[in-house]
Amino acid sequence: MKPVVGSHVVDTRTGKVGVVMGHEGPYVQVRPYGGGREWDAEPGVLRCATPAERLSAATAYANARSRGEVL
Repeated sequence: MKPVVGSHVVDTRTGKVGVVMGHEGPYVQVRPYGGGREWDAEPGVLRCATPAERLSAATAYANARSRGEVL
């Protein structure tokens, strides 16, 4: 089953947390939390992000932004 657009997922191949942006053919387009370049993932390698994983991604993004690493 493909995850719903807007849901937070973890790509189990990379460990990255992202937001589902859409579906294209057999793939799911995922964007990193806080923005950035989307990547294609097979639905089978994605799982729902836990609240702790979502918080960790949000904290990492806020910290990078405060250091000027993220626009």
